Amino acid sequence: MAGLSLRNVKKSFGEVEVVHGVDLEIADREFVVFVGPSGCGKSTLLRMIAGLEDITAGEIAIDGRVVNELDPKDRDIAMVFQDYALYPHMTVFENMAFSLRYRGIDRQEIRRRVDEAARILDIEPYIARMPRQLSGGQRQRVAMGRAIVRDPKVFLFDEPLSNLDAKLRVQMRTEIKRLRERVATTTIYVTHDQVEAMTLADRIVILNHGRIEQIGTPEDVYDRPASTFVAGFIGAPPMNLVPASAIPNAPTAAGRNSDELLLGVRPEHLVWAAASTPLVEGTASVVEPLGSDTLVSLDVAGTALVARLPPRVVRRKGEAVRLTADPANLHFFDRSTGLRQTA
Repeated sequence: MAGLSLRNVKKSFGEVEVVHGVDLEIADREFVVFVGPSGCGKSTLLRMIAGLEDITAGEIAIDGRVVNELDPKDRDIAMVFQDYALYPHMTVFENMAFSLRYRGIDRQEIRRRVDEAARILDIEPYIARMPRQLSGGQRQRVAMGRAIVRDPKVFLFDEPLSNLDAKLRVQMRTEIKRLRERVATTTIYVTHDQVEAMTLADRIVILNHGRIEQIGTPEDVYDRPASTFVAGFIGAPPMNLVPASAIPNAPTAAGRNSDELLLGVRPEHLVWAAASTPLVEGTASVVEPLGSDTLVSLDVAGTALVARLPPRVVRRKGEAVRLTADPANLHFFDRSTGLRQTA
């Protein structure tokens, strides 16, 4: 097992810098998720760690050893790709055993490792099948098994669930959660899906345009987003962000003019204001019943604000909506920089 260090890591394609001086320390056996929108640099960063992309500047160290100049095969990492990357002419067993045979591991040890990985991933019945005879979820299990048998210092996952349908993604997310409890290896997992990030990570690294916006536990980034980017990216629906001056009944950040601020509040923290002075009020423009709750949209100063309310509190478009929130659940951000401000 091993920790991993990134020290001022940069990547340029020609004159265009796409990763801007990333510094990150990942502890031994920690599960870290890189998350962000398409083009934010998360897969490029992962590929640099793997050795599939050269770094332009900085250092990458695995278990204290700088690996900048090492080939991927010499970094003691195992990578799981989104397209599975299985050999179509080999059986499941042969796919999982291939790297071990290449390294000269004896036949009995190969059998032991493959059998153990197949048991962990519940793919024992498919060990003699060809990849074309497997479902997408089964192929992804085989790809993970191929990584497990190598017993690497670091696992790298590059959007492994993005090719699966919604139901299977949920099932495989659970499988990965179980896997990390059984195989405690340092892991970096790349995804654009913030639900995957929130459910799997020990810590989340949120990337935006090749820079780290925030690093923290899932609770940290959800409860105290460092910027409007994080507030708008994490959460489904995301945090509401409206001009603070449009909410006259709201408190404000200490010593700041409300015209300089955005107020943030998550949809689930807006509650019906039966008798109290409402924080916001307006008319429902969209009502989306979800069974367990209802999403209600209303216009506030030209911005659509979304509340997650109990079912049947608001039933249809055009109804009056009165909402309030605990001051502890209000967030303030500088309108010019987007950075979090102290309330």
